[in-house]
Amino acid sequence: MTNQDFLFGADQDFPLHAETTHTSPPAEPWLVLIVDDDESIHQITNLVLKGFQFEGRPLQLLHAYSAKAALLVLEQHQHIAVAIVDVVMESNHAGLDLVKTIRSDLKNHQIRLILRTGQPGEAPEEHVIRDYDINDYKNKTEVTAIKLKTLLYSALRAYRDICIIENNKKGLERVIASTVSFLECDSLQEFASIILGQAASLLGLEHSQIFCCAATGDPRQQQLSLDIIAASGHATGPGFQLPEDVEAKLAQVHQLKRSYHGDDYFVGYFTTNRGLENFLYVSKDSKFDQIDHHLLSYFASNIAVAYENVRLRELIKESQRELSYILGEAVEKRSKETGSHVKRVANFSHLLAVKYGLSGYDAEKIKLASPLHDVGKIAIPDYILNKPGKHDADEWAIMRTHAEVGHQILQKSQNEILQYGAVIAHEHHERWDGMGYPRGLKGEEIHIAGRITALADVFDALASERCYKPAWPMPKVVQYMHEQKGAQFDPVLTDILLSHLDEFLAIRDAFPDDESQL
Repeated sequence: MTNQDFLFGADQDFPLHAETTHTSPPAEPWLVLIVDDDESIHQITNLVLKGFQFEGRPLQLLHAYSAKAALLVLEQHQHIAVAIVDVVMESNHAGLDLVKTIRSDLKNHQIRLILRTGQPGEAPEEHVIRDYDINDYKNKTEVTAIKLKTLLYSALRAYRDICIIENNKKGLERVIASTVSFLECDSLQEFASIILGQAASLLGLEHSQIFCCAATGDPRQQQLSLDIIAASGHATGPGFQLPEDVEAKLAQVHQLKRSYHGDDYFVGYFTTNRGLENFLYVSKDSKFDQIDHHLLSYFASNIAVAYENVRLRELIKESQRELSYILGEAVEKRSKETGSHVKRVANFSHLLAVKYGLSGYDAEKIKLASPLHDVGKIAIPDYILNKPGKHDADEWAIMRTHAEVGHQILQKSQNEILQYGAVIAHEHHERWDGMGYPRGLKGEEIHIAGRITALADVFDALASERCYKPAWPMPKVVQYMHEQKGAQFDPVLTDILLSHLDEFLAIRDAFPDDESQL
């Protein structure tokens, strides 16, 4: 029997037709590798499979005439779906050795491997099927045209399903990774930014290829009222408006109370334990497949839970900030100073910390703790604390104790903000040249939080009016800062303040003193 006979032999079963699928724009072809040392096999395979399609995608046949050549092709093409391999080529077991290399060395377990041989006695079928990770084994004499197509349909379905499972696995890994990213967020702004990046990553797209927004709402309201926490390519501050078609789809999901999707968009809907509605809208310029919908559904669910946790942390942080301000303001009012002083010091300190290069987390801790810098003044008698004139030696000795007292008040707490507060209270009167109090620390012996708050505190005190002194004009404040650089203050921090003076003045203007308190 010739090659033409077995490739074109009549089958006894009914004719097999290609699966009918929707016709779409030119699709990526399935890669099929033919490995055989017989040129006629390649020619006939090309002829038989001409026009073959599976799920709307054509075949692209790749040809190799030896096992060695096949390895080169496999290195050049990463997504070969099927390889039809002759057993006997440059050696009697070249095809079997190739299978071993593909599975063991290349670690390629997705490609479907079909062995065929014209010399079955060289590799007994039972031995090959038992000992090699192949998907089918055929004698060339039994591979008719229709059976070759049947083999391909079966192999391509298996390859497709393996790819779906692998893509699902990778997608779920990305969902899990995104969950970790969400848990590490320190603010809603950071959370919103991560949503957009992770949504793009989840779909394997560049950020610019998708439109994505995340929103929250109140299920008790009949009319949709959204708090937009993220939108790709847009700032989501006050006055931000979603495109009308997007808002209409969110309103539809708000009424349905369930997720919904079309060909090229997905709207996820989930509620948190506290009853808050969460929406995730994602669209792209091509169709979503079922995997995309499943992954986005899981992703949206994670967003709902993560949003609630991040929001709760924001509320806790805001409560800490308010308590720090309240306690700091109480002390300042007792010493005839305004509550705005502690807010300015907090924001000056945060800006200094960021410009100095501290992490956002450490900068935020300094911001929350710096209002407590003078908490020890609570132990200073009023006649000393509010004396308009210069203190005598005894009074000054008492006044200086507020640094140690503040440290003692705060140091026993396990809260890291209060622990930072204890350090700041203790060290914000230390000087870079070692002439400060209470311990005479010098240079970098002083904690960075203490050095930052010391500069912020003095800068604001000099530039602000008090009941016992007028505000210094800014040129005089700047001159003092230059004079005390490297003496009273950390020289690096002083340079930062002076080189970004406009930003510090903007903070001062944002928190003006209440004149009735002066």
